Amino acid sequence: MGRDPPVVTAAPPRPAVDAPARPDGGPGGVPARVLRAVPVPLALIVMIALAGVVLGRVYADPLLTRLTAGAAVGSVLVSVAARRLPSWLVAPLSVAALAGWTLLSLRLAASHAALPGGLGEVAADAARNAIPRLLTAMIPVEPAPDTVLVPVVAAWLAGLAAAEVALRAGRVLLGYLPPVLLYAGALYVVGPNAGPAVGPTVVFAAVAAIGLAVPAGRAGPADADPVAGLAPAVRAAVRLRLLAASAAGVAVVVALAALLAPVVAGQVEARPVDPRRYVEPPQVESLDENPLIRISGWALNPDQKLLDVRTEAGAPDSGPPRIRLAVLSDYDGVTWRVGATYRNAGRILPAGEPAPVATTDPVRQEITVADLTGKLLPAVPTPREVTGARVAYDPATGTLIRPEGLAPGLRYTVASVRERPDVNLISTANVPAGDAVARVLRVADGAPEQLRRLATQLAEENGAPYARATAIADFLAEHYRVTADAPSGHAYPNLAFFLFGPRNGGGQRGTSEQFAASFAVLGRLAGLPTRVVVGFEPKADGPVRAADAYAWPEVLFEGVGWVPFDPMPRPDEEPRPVEEDFRPKPEDPPPSEVPAPTVEPTATPPAAAGPEVRGGPGGPGTPVLVGGGVGGLVLLVGALLLVLAALRRNLTRSRLAQGDPGRRIAGAWREITDALRLAGRPVGADLSAAEVAERARRALAEAQAAQAPTPHPASGGEVDELAGLLNQVAFAPGTATPAQAERAAALATGYVAALRAARPGWRRLLWTVHPGPLRWRR
Repeated sequence: MGRDPPVVTAAPPRPAVDAPARPDGGPGGVPARVLRAVPVPLALIVMIALAGVVLGRVYADPLLTRLTAGAAVGSVLVSVAARRLPSWLVAPLSVAALAGWTLLSLRLAASHAALPGGLGEVAADAARNAIPRLLTAMIPVEPAPDTVLVPVVAAWLAGLAAAEVALRAGRVLLGYLPPVLLYAGALYVVGPNAGPAVGPTVVFAAVAAIGLAVPAGRAGPADADPVAGLAPAVRAAVRLRLLAASAAGVAVVVALAALLAPVVAGQVEARPVDPRRYVEPPQVESLDENPLIRISGWALNPDQKLLDVRTEAGAPDSGPPRIRLAVLSDYDGVTWRVGATYRNAGRILPAGEPAPVATTDPVRQEITVADLTGKLLPAVPTPREVTGARVAYDPATGTLIRPEGLAPGLRYTVASVRERPDVNLISTANVPAGDAVARVLRVADGAPEQLRRLATQLAEENGAPYARATAIADFLAEHYRVTADAPSGHAYPNLAFFLFGPRNGGGQRGTSEQFAASFAVLGRLAGLPTRVVVGFEPKADGPVRAADAYAWPEVLFEGVGWVPFDPMPRPDEEPRPVEEDFRPKPEDPPPSEVPAPTVEPTATPPAAAGPEVRGGPGGPGTPVLVGGGVGGLVLLVGALLLVLAALRRNLTRSRLAQGDPGRRIAGAWREITDALRLAGRPVGADLSAAEVAERARRALAEAQAAQAPTPHPASGGEVDELAGLLNQVAFAPGTATPAQAERAAALATGYVAALRAARPGWRRLLWTVHPGPLRWRR
């Protein structure tokens, strides 16, 4: 007989609303699991995006911030989506996604910067030059392929590493390391070129804390109480140990915060290091360092086609503009040099403020390079936008270079703003003076005496600066002739031969090179800030040939700007001999010109001399004359020393006690540098304040070690504090207080006294009356 099968009764299903949350994704568990899994990835995304926000402060457009945020989102989401895949498969998938996002970013940046060429060419150029161009780019940086490549790739890699460590390995705190390094790198790259990133840093720390505070991972029944299944005694011991560990962790965090908070707060106001100081910006070639020597070569080949110009827009009644190639501001007595600092720039160039009384005209030209070589890029001054070529720009001179060099067929478009000064104000305008224009006022040693006499003659006859400049230009135009076959050269001997050489021996003739260089040197000798410009004749459309190249001088006037002058002779005028208007006075008259004696001999013989009477009408004796002369000389020297000491004391008092606090702090620093120079340890103008302070400490230590030990309150360390005050005045004008100025004066006085006390006795006396600080440039 068969047995009846067992009857299985199924329990009625419970309503879904009463089902508990299940860790395996059952009903009621999905929202909780999602909420527990979101905070850490979201924190990583925000932290990486904040690094892009910090770096984007030195960019001219928010495109970089958006691309960096996209890299943060993409890298973290790829790791989240591939979390269930093997770990060895995540990196290839993420790198493939990185390649796609990078190519898209480069395309967007190239389109934004209006760069020519295909995507492959742009990507290859960006890969080769990304890091140097990023660190040498002009602030603000334009988002271009080479300036966004490194931040985008770094953001993606940081997101990949952080997500794998924090999400897959469960080490959230260790996973924060890549975003923190990326954020610190962004702060370092920005350096002192933007204000303190206080807001983004606070948000960064808050997001990181939230990511650590919210628990991650799956929720399970055991998660409610990790010691629920243990015996009561063991449970109490485990809970006590967990409490002790938590307390110790909190104590460590509080201690670190207490120790590091003052250090971090102190660094907020400190001036960070600029990494650009360690990277060499684009340089011009040796051929372009002194383009003035190319004038004579172009004059011998006048038909050589250098450029092709087409003017697309401009003021119709202003005439064709002259095209500028280079500005030469430095002269060492041998050559005029460019001496510019070029920074990689984007399509939009930084705009300077034109003179308030100048008339501005927009000019837009399309220029095609033919036979012009080198790196200097011709443009109408002052350029504001360049498309079709990657350029580097010098804001001080408004000139451009192409770091890759010029090539035939290169076509680019330049939008410029041409300034025309008010001619009614030039005649009464003054010229600036001081350290700001010392570069264009400097006269190199070894200037021939004839040049100095000619400049003095022209300056004495014309008092106003514009009258002096016009007199120099008229003198050159009236007395010299232009020839295409004149040899190149603008050193002092070349200029002396050009100005004063015999006309039948090749002198008194030259190209625009000699005319412009002579004007600039004579102008500086006459107290005018001058420079030489090389460019091409005004051209609206058509070819620019070698015959169109020439050089002209410019003079800087206050409130007007740089004004060009034309010292070239008129074609229809015959030059006058130089001797008609300038005859240098000889040092000593020739023997034939010594005047004859006018006293005629008398016919009556003189009476016989009587006996010698000392102290009589014949005058004092020789000992009295010698003694009087020596005494007078001693009194004269003593008076001179007293005058020098008084002048030195007044100079120190004016530096330390007169003017606003910033000026007094700068004067105190000048006292330090003058003291180092008096001690035979001069410092160069290219050194930073910290470097000067280091040399000052070393100089004092060596001087004290060489002498018998004499206690003095100053040890050289006070120079560091004074250097900090000087940096504050330089980078935060108007923030110095009178108390800081008084402190700077005390620091400088103490250091100078200590350095003087370490000198030998006679050198201490010479220190007080040394005339050097009175004549050294301030």
